[in-house]
Amino acid sequence: MTLRREAFLDHVKERGKYSTAEEAERAARVVLALLGAHLVGEVRAQLAARLPDEFALILLNPLQSAEPLPPERFLRATAAWIEGATEQTAAWDVSAVLSTVADTAGDDLLGQILLQLPVGYDLLFGHPQPT
Repeated sequence: MTLRREAFLDHVKERGKYSTAEEAERAARVVLALLGAHLVGEVRAQLAARLPDEFALILLNPLQSAEPLPPERFLRATAAWIEGATEQTAAWDVSAVLSTVADTAGDDLLGQILLQLPVGYDLLFGHPQPT
């Protein structure tokens, strides 16, 4: 089931403790654009189908990445794309967005997503995996 735009942003806003929906939307746009560069094929399409249309398009038309970024570089890239962000605030942004994405995706799809990402992304999604 596709989550409505307002509901998705409300979740991100609450988790990120943002004061405005615009801050939540800014974080969602950047994080989903970077995430989309790391996902391929049916997994990306399935996740896009569960996101509001506007965010699905961002995921499906991602920023380009020459290689999968390890979690630390993903955070640095997020900070670089958000004006005034630091790595610490970017970690907050990533956590707010990816934990919402994890809930939207569900456990099965999240497992498939994590298989496409470098080790350590489970923590960014707020779903630590057993080692």
